[in-house]
Formats: sequence, C-alpha cells, structure tokens
Amino acid sequence: MKTVRLSTIALIFSLCFYAISASAENLTGASLNWEPYIGETMPREGYVAEVVKEAFSREGYNLEIQYMPWARVVALSKEGRFDVYFPEYYAEELKEDFLISDPFPGGPLVFFQKKGANITYNSMEDLRSYKIGVVRGYVNTPEFDAAEYLTKDPVTEDMQNILKLLAGRIDLMVVDKYVGLHLLRTQVPDRVNEIEIVEPPLGVNDLYVCFPKNTKDAEKRLKAFNNVSRPLIKVSKN
Repeated sequence: MKTVRLSTIALIFSLCFYAISASAENLTGASLNWEPYIGETMPREGYVAEVVKEAFSREGYNLEIQYMPWARVVALSKEGRFDVYFPEYYAEELKEDFLISDPFPGGPLVFFQKKGANITYNSMEDLRSYKIGVVRGYVNTPEFDAAEYLTKDPVTEDMQNILKLLAGRIDLMVVDKYVGLHLLRTQVPDRVNEIEIVEPPLGVNDLYVCFPKNTKDAEKRLKAFNNVSRPLIKVSKN
C-alpha cells in the first residue's frame, strides 16, 4: 500500500495543476465507508474518492459523494438515482446495467480466520464444511461468487463479519486485506492477534467506477473519466 499511496500523491499533485471550470457539471456519486480506501470522515475522503473526484474535475465535472451501505449503493445506482457508484470489483454481469470504467489499483482479497483454526484450502471445494461471512451486494471473485454449494452468511458491512468471526459465529470471512486490517486496528485493537489471514488470497482485485446505463450522458461521462485515468493512473500494484 505504500507504493499506492506515494504514487497517488504524485497523481493528485499532477491533477491539481488543472483549474476546475466555473461551469463544471455536477454529478452525484454513491459509495460506502471502506477505509483505508474511501470514507466520509477520512482526509479528502481517502485515496479512491480523491482520484475519482480529481479525474472528473479534469474533464469539467464536480462530483459529490453520498455514503451508505453497499447493497443500497448498488440498488439505487441500478435505478438511476446516482450518476456513478464506486469502488466496484469487476464482474461480467454488471455490464447488463452499467458501463464500467478502466481499472485503478485495489488490493488483495483474502479470508480471515480465528487464529488456531488451521483452515487451509487449495480449491473452493475444500471450503464446503465452513460458514463464510460475506457482505451483501459485494462482488468478490467469479469462482467464489459462483460457488453456490458454499455456506455464505451475508451481513451489511465488513465490521459485522469481524465481530461474528471473533465470537465464533462464522468460520471464515471474505475481506479486502487492507480494509480488514484497518478495521481490526481501529475498532478492536486489543483483539488484533486473535485473527489471521488464510493463504493463498482469493485474488488481487482492481477497482472500477460504474455508470448506470439508464442515466443521462453515461457513455460521455465514462469516456471523460477514462481520458484522464488511462494516462495518469499509473500506480504500481507491487
């Protein structure tokens, strides 16, 4: 994440050389509190918000973000209540209702388990006997999401899964590595050592901005965003 942060700072400084037009078009966006990537109480709302807002401002748009639970973000965006929502993981089925931007860096998606549980896996089949906490509305990975034979227990947000895992109510939870570690360190710092990461990770997921097809000028706005993100969002994932 250090490389991401340093490269992001360079990106933001380069974008700030461009003045925001006085006649900027207002856009409404929807997201969730997903620190350390994005959050309404974070400085400048976090890396993701900063990148997306600056990219839009370079093309003459002023983006205001509303924060809410993720399932509501996706549902309301699908209805055309917002011009964009983010940060989303890629899934082919999203293309039915949304135009999807070029990617920008995310992080590794992993399983958390209670220390000492000794859960290992080589394939999704190895996880049949476990109760797995997920967040309602999240895209994870194609293989995991398609595995209907797994026992998946949905909640509204990641922190709920952490508390359920600590209480022994689930065996595993799916979470972005950095989001999960951030929540442990800030919300239950005295219990950080009770949780460990299961190897290997499910994958490393890029992030995307989604534009509802049923909103005005969705294709135009997508092209405007990509015009900036292609040359300027060059952040190493290593």
